[in-house]
Amino acid sequence: MENKFEYTYSAPKNAEIEKIRKKYAPQTSAESKLEQIKKLDSSVESEAVGCALGIGIPGSLILGLGMSCCMVWTDLFILGIIVGIIGMIMCGAAYPIYKNTIKKKRAEIAPQILKLSEEIERGIRN
Repeated sequence: MENKFEYTYSAPKNAEIEKIRKKYAPQTSAESKLEQIKKLDSSVESEAVGCALGIGIPGSLILGLGMSCCMVWTDLFILGIIVGIIGMIMCGAAYPIYKNTIKKKRAEIAPQILKLSEEIERGIRN
């Protein structure tokens, strides 16, 4: 009997194995700190988007209701104008609310992000 060695390479299989392996391998402190920074940064954006959508979507629905009052139910024309203006104000407020929320949250988590990034830099230098 002849001793043979056969090897088959499969890139997708190896990528999947590596992905699973990373879940169970112990993480270095730099990796975990980088993950913390990413989570903190994405939380700022997601909270701001949530606030803006929370005011923008109801505002657009109220604007639509005002337009319907003006166009469909013509006897509610004046009420439709008032409701539409309220909807426009809400829609217009969505972007400033978004920007203000990002500004506040970034100021809130800036010390944490700066501390983690300094720790990562110190780890890289050493």
